[in-house]
Amino acid sequence: MMETMDLIPGIDVRRAGERFTSRFGWLDSKHSFSFGQHHDPANTHHGVLLVNNDDIVDPGTGFDTHPHRDMEIVTWVLEGSLVHQDSTGHNGVIYPGLAQRMSAGSGILHSEKNDSWRLRGDVHDDPVHFVQMWVLPDEGNITPGYEQLEIEHELLAGGLVPVASGMARHDGEAAIRIRNRYAALHAARLAPGQEVSLPDSPFLHLFVARGAVTLEGAGPLATGDAVRFTAVGGNRVTAIEPAEILVWEMHATIGS
Repeated sequence: MMETMDLIPGIDVRRAGERFTSRFGWLDSKHSFSFGQHHDPANTHHGVLLVNNDDIVDPGTGFDTHPHRDMEIVTWVLEGSLVHQDSTGHNGVIYPGLAQRMSAGSGILHSEKNDSWRLRGDVHDDPVHFVQMWVLPDEGNITPGYEQLEIEHELLAGGLVPVASGMARHDGEAAIRIRNRYAALHAARLAPGQEVSLPDSPFLHLFVARGAVTLEGAGPLATGDAVRFTAVGGNRVTAIEPAEILVWEMHATIGS
């Protein structure tokens, strides 16, 4: 990991339909960066963000127990709910408005399943839709960890809400901590006509999780579109229709 040096300013718009796609019957996954069998050496990361997967998982299915190591993994649910269980004894249900982070560290096993259920004759049999994002930690081989916190109230208040951060200026402000002092994730739910200004940082990643917005300097963006900013910040994002956006602010990139 290295801090920024001389950067060429740029705004790189990536459309939803350009993403890699994995479909396995129970899973519809769209990848903003190289992932799994999809590898493009020119599209491996932006800043310290390596994964931005947009996943829809069918009822009664999900990711069976599998390993991770040396990665900060943040999961953001848009619709439905997701059950998390891991080898450190943590478990929980992740739903819209809940910030969740898993630090894989020296090694962890976990599973994620669609939390569809039946109770008193009622059937909740819906897909779960979530975005999972991976960033590198500052150091390897740390003790694995897990954290989650409800932030629905903050989202309803409007504006960009710090969801997960390792940056000193978010101490006592971000919902959850990540082990990377150069990175922070923000989220916003916007009503039509509402706008937010993006942070000013060397690397920025904007993802339109749902809805439609207009980005100052780039024009309209639809669901699934993403923008990679380099040495550019402060642009305004205005909702055209009800929208939810995820914004990674990053002050370092991956390098030797």
